[in-house]
Amino acid sequence: MKNIFVFGADEFNLSLMRSLESAEEYCFHELYQYGEVKTGKEFPVKTLYEGAVARLKNYPDSVDAIVGYLDFPVSTMLPILCQSLGLPSPSFEAVLKCEHKYWSRLEQRRVVPEYIPDFCAVDPFKDDYQQQLTLDYPFWLKPVKAVLSHLGFMVRNDSELEMAIAEIRKKIYCFAEPFNYLLTFADLPDDVAAVDGYHCIAEGIISHGQQCTLEGYMFGSNLYVYGAVDSIREGEHDSSFSRYQYPSSIPQHVQDKMITVTERFLTHIGFDNGPFNIEYYWEKESDHIWLLEINTRISKSHSPLFRNVDGMSHHLVMLDLALGKQPVFPHRQGLYRYAAKFMWRIHADALVNRVPTEQEVQAVTRRIAGTEILLHVCEGMRLSDLNYQDSYSYEIATVFIGGDSEQELLQKYRDVQQALPLELVPLS
Repeated sequence: MKNIFVFGADEFNLSLMRSLESAEEYCFHELYQYGEVKTGKEFPVKTLYEGAVARLKNYPDSVDAIVGYLDFPVSTMLPILCQSLGLPSPSFEAVLKCEHKYWSRLEQRRVVPEYIPDFCAVDPFKDDYQQQLTLDYPFWLKPVKAVLSHLGFMVRNDSELEMAIAEIRKKIYCFAEPFNYLLTFADLPDDVAAVDGYHCIAEGIISHGQQCTLEGYMFGSNLYVYGAVDSIREGEHDSSFSRYQYPSSIPQHVQDKMITVTERFLTHIGFDNGPFNIEYYWEKESDHIWLLEINTRISKSHSPLFRNVDGMSHHLVMLDLALGKQPVFPHRQGLYRYAAKFMWRIHADALVNRVPTEQEVQAVTRRIAGTEILLHVCEGMRLSDLNYQDSYSYEIATVFIGGDSEQELLQKYRDVQQALPLELVPLS
């Protein structure tokens, strides 16, 4: 049996891993549970790191792999832990060249400059923050490290910039302090060391066209892409994700161009022996692609989609790579031709007056085939109490759906929304 430690484990994803055929050869251990990765709105990374090292070194049997499917701080800390035990992993520096948004753009500019927007670093705590900007309005402003579009703002004028800076100054610490601790494990070039977690990046607008995410991995210095997932947005600025849908509707020649750009960048930074997902925009009229960002992990949001369409969750890819093996992933062997993750969003604060019981949720999933529902709210809370939302909406539930057409996916989602007894009271 292989001992696999899961950093940030939750029951939903553990169940997907345990359902894999190869799982009978594995013994899964919770290095930390999902709820331990953050306490309230804090990420206690020093405690997490030191505690993980102690647990792993004191484990009486072999530690064969350490895996994680969460964003910061898990994806950032994994290579440090793996390297300390001599386990397969991308290098920490290669991971940072993807996850530190400013460093990532600097490296992208060296090898794929035609596929990225103009950008600059901004210190939001300086009085002359406006003088640091080299971009014209409009642009996106976001921390060099955050998750789920948290503290990301579309800025169109001076007043919106002032509002965004004020909000960032109040809240950026929850990512900045733990990220800066992890940066001490790396040898940073001078131009990156000067832009720590308390900084932001301003980027030109590229959110026009169709958004797509490639899921793949590097193994033995070779790139493999096993799926492309469309990201559909909603909201006034197209600022919030509405759903992820698989397989992508983007033409294959465009996906091939994305793969070529991805390979050029990952080879340049020396990223190897790890999974990734990388986001692009495709402008149909010009047939041009834009590289948005890259994550050094599988997307847990896409796992049920791959299971529904290809017959297996891509946790398989994560596990095989962590064990030093090349993954063999199935193709189109699932129950459905299409699958989606719907993010049920509300665009104004509200009080949660009633949530469905577990029995009521199960009744809906039994009646509407191919659905899974995860609620993110509880009775009596305000939506503004939810952690790490984007700047323009609140995600109250996740609905995974499989079907044989896009129309079927959309109809099932409407049926789920109508069937769930969920009551929200708007707050003025």
